[in-house]
This record gives sequence, C-alpha cells and structure tokens, in this order.
Amino acid sequence: MTPSSAPPTAIARRSLLVSLLGLAASGASCTSTAPRPARSAHAAPLPAGATGPDTWGVADERTTARLLDRVTWGCTARGAHALGAQGARGIGAYLAQQLRAGTTAALPAAAQAQIDAMVISRTPIEALALDMEARQRKAKALPTEDERKAALNAWQQDMRALQREAASRHMLRALYSPTPLREKMTWFWMNHFNVFAGKGNLRALVGDYEERAVRPHALGRFRDLLGATVRHPAMLHYLDNAQNAAGRINENYARELMELHTLGVDGGYSQQDVQELARVLTGVGISLRPLGDEPPRMKPALRRYYVREGLFEFNPQRHDWDPKTLLGQPLKAEGLAEVDEALDRLARAPATARFITRKIALFMVGDKPTPALLQTLARAFERTDGDIAAVLQALFATAEFRASLGQRFRDPVHYVLASLRLAHGDAVLPSVEPALGWLQRLAEPLYGRVMPDGYPLDAAAWSGSGQMASRFDIARAIGAGGAVGAGTAVAAPAPPDMGMAPSRAPAAASAPAAAARTPPPLAQSAYVQAMLPSRSAATRQALEQVTSPREWNLLFLASPEFMYG
Repeated sequence: MTPSSAPPTAIARRSLLVSLLGLAASGASCTSTAPRPARSAHAAPLPAGATGPDTWGVADERTTARLLDRVTWGCTARGAHALGAQGARGIGAYLAQQLRAGTTAALPAAAQAQIDAMVISRTPIEALALDMEARQRKAKALPTEDERKAALNAWQQDMRALQREAASRHMLRALYSPTPLREKMTWFWMNHFNVFAGKGNLRALVGDYEERAVRPHALGRFRDLLGATVRHPAMLHYLDNAQNAAGRINENYARELMELHTLGVDGGYSQQDVQELARVLTGVGISLRPLGDEPPRMKPALRRYYVREGLFEFNPQRHDWDPKTLLGQPLKAEGLAEVDEALDRLARAPATARFITRKIALFMVGDKPTPALLQTLARAFERTDGDIAAVLQALFATAEFRASLGQRFRDPVHYVLASLRLAHGDAVLPSVEPALGWLQRLAEPLYGRVMPDGYPLDAAAWSGSGQMASRFDIARAIGAGGAVGAGTAVAAPAPPDMGMAPSRAPAAASAPAAAARTPPPLAQSAYVQAMLPSRSAATRQALEQVTSPREWNLLFLASPEFMYG
C-alpha cells in the first residue's frame, strides 16, 4: 500500500490522526482483519520427540516478522534473512542459534567504530574510577569557591559523558547486533538488577557493570549473573553495601537482594533473614586505593581471607564472623565463601525460580501469563539449575508464547528501537543521541530508574495519554528521517533477497546530511507489506488517505497496532 494521490481534506486528515492517537492511548488491542491463533489457556505440550523451539517449522513472512518483533528489538531485513537462512529448520533453528550466541559477534564496522572511539572502551574501569575519584578530591580542595565550582562542573560533565557513552553503546548493540536476543535480555537483566547512574560516581561505573557483570551472563546461569552483580562496585555503591560493616550494619542491599533480585516480596523470608544476610554481606565493598597497594591493616589471622579483584574488595576486618542462619538453615562457610554459600541458597530456592521466571514471562509474553506457563518455566529453571537459555527455550516452545506474538504492549525502549530499526534498517546512524533524548522524554532513560525495582513491565505503566502524545511526536520525527541527526547514515551491505527484502537505507555513505533526513520509504518495505493485512480497517483507511511519505510514516508508526509487538 502506498500513499494515495487523492488528498483528503485537512479536517478529515486531522480527524484520522486524532482518532488513531485516541485508539493507541486507550490501549486498544491490535485488531486484525486476518484470523489469529486463539490464546491458549495452557502451555502447549511438546510433540513426542520434539525439544525446545524446534517445533516451529517453517513460518510465513508475517509470523517471521512478529517473532522477530518479540525476540529482538524489532524486525529488520537482516534479521529476517538470518532466520530464512535456516531453511527447512526454520524458526526453531534460528531461536536455538540465538540462545547459544556468545558476546563477541561482530557489529557493522561503522557501529563498532563509534564504540571503539569511546573512553569507556579504551580505559580500564579501575583507572577510570581512580582518576575520577582523584579529580573530585582535587576539585574540592581548590582554594576558592569559583575554582571549586568550575572544577566540579567539569568533573560532572565528564561523568555524564561516560554515562552517555554507556547508553550509546547499549543502543548501538540493540540496533545492529547479529545476536539481538542477547542484547534484549541484557536490557531485561539490567532492569532486574537495576542501578541508578545518577547516584554518586555511578556514571563512571555503569558501563562496566553492564559490560562485565550483566551482558556476559544474560543467557547463562542465573547464579553466575547474581554473583557477578554482587561483586560489582556499581551495585555495592548503589545499594550502600560499601558502608555495611560489623557493628555498623546496613540492611539495604540484603533486603533488595531478597525482595527484588531473588526470592520476591512473597518469597517466604523474614526480617530476621534480612538481618542475617546483611551480616553475611559485611566486608563486601569497594577499594579505591591504587592497584598494587598493600592491603589495609588487619589482624594477621584474617589476612588469608582478604580478596581484591579490581575495584571489588572483601575486607575481613569489616566482616561479622559470628554464626549465621539463613532461611532456616545455618551457614557453614567463612569469609567470602560464606557470601557464596548464601547466594547458592538464594539462587536455588523454589521461590526464586517462580519469581524470576514470572518476570521473564511478563517481559516475553505479556501482563497475564497463565499459571500453567509459569509452572512450566519455574520447572525448567529448577531442572537446569537456573539456565536462562533453557528457560527461554521452554518458553518459546509453548503455544501461549506463539499466541502472544503481536499482542504485547511495547514499553518506550522497545517502541523507539523498533521504530528506528524499521525506518533505517541496518544503515548505521552516526549518532544515537536523538534516541536517548526520546527515551528521556518517554520516562525510560537507560540507567535512569532511581528506585531499585527497575522500570515496570506492564502495559498500564506506559499506555497513558501523555505517553501516547509523546510517541506521536517521536513517530513524526522518525517518519521524517529526523533520527539521523547531523551526520550521515552508513548503509550496511544488503543480505540476499529472502522474501523479506531490505528497505532502502535512509542515506548512502556518501550522501549529504540533508538527504539522510529524507523520509524513509516505509510503505515499500517488506515488513510493512507483510503486516498491513493484519491492520484494522481504521488504520488502513487512514493510511490510504494521506498524501505524503512523511504523513504515511507518521500514521504507521503511531498506529495502535505498532504499539504492540
């Protein structure tokens, strides 16, 4: 479908725009003129001999598009080609490949060049943190107020720049990585193990937290992921455990570790368990002494328990060595090994399996996963000792997951990324700053959640009228080609034509910036052609009446159906 040559009246066009915005704001479901599979009340049993997602078989273009909209940040031609390259093995083989994906898949050269140029890519976190700490101390020691103010402002600007680099790297990977499921789960776990970059010096740490604590374990074992977050200075600073010491107990991290990270608020623990876990975590903290310095002074008998790994420090002089009981059972280990024993117990608790898999279901299926699905996922978690990929594999094999495709409301991050991926495909944007600004406007900036609970996963949090009005403005900007900014989009090599042909890049590498802001031809893209028959009559009527590519793009990106994926 292309824009009609018969212009509607200005009043009629305005009425269509307002009506579509109203439908989206009301949380209207993706009404379809084509039949959809019924939503299953139970997870589908696997056929005899079938395992995991291999029961999908070969899918049509619309199913392919909807699947990629769910397991990635939005369908692209390259993603459809990667799936189509599996041939007769189809979706099951593609999902299995994504679940096994490592962390080193190559990005397009133009995207990798942006990442390589970042300070956070060229400077070890230890050196970065120590330098920032030294600069802050030096600034505070300057003799006059004007000097102190100027130096601290410069320090703050550099700290904010480090946070922007981390956010830009995250967005570049989300847009262009050939392993998009890992990148999507990285966002999920960063949200689950949330830290707020605006607290203290966390702006300098958050990029490393994502890079070394979260992303490597996004599809691995939950216990490994949990342990990596416990040992990272970003988490220890955010939840105040660096202040937790024998005789000066701080329960903040212990409470959130149980309530938000493992067992859940109804996980069967008591206030006594919180207090005991806080005692376990005493001495787990941060060292900003230069690397290679001698350990702090302590009793000779405690020296063998001291641990320093980068900025992480376990100081036995600050640890509570009295016996402890957690979840009704005594802890037998000592020192940092006691921490690991406590984490083992929390990670393997049935309540943790239920809590974690429910959050995965909310993220990957929708607001109301059935009890049968939740039971299936919790069993997979327990059976595999918290193997995240195995839990996702079990999820992808269910009829409930398939029936949910195209029906989960997109949060702001998913909406912005899906819009950019559709509009620009694999042409690498010279800057993702506009996208970061849109996420700020939509109240879901990366690393911006102040509270430790992470951003909400339910549709109600993101479907208010103010949110929809902002999305409408963002759709207008993207539809007009405004996401490219002042630079030039670099077109990626096109994959072979596999049916879902790539849409044209918004600008070739040598095109001027003005051309880069030309409205992308969404109406001609294979994704749009595959999805249009499932759009409502109102949406299709609105699209038929517009007279310009900009307006057509705006209406498609702001349509009620595009709010879902």
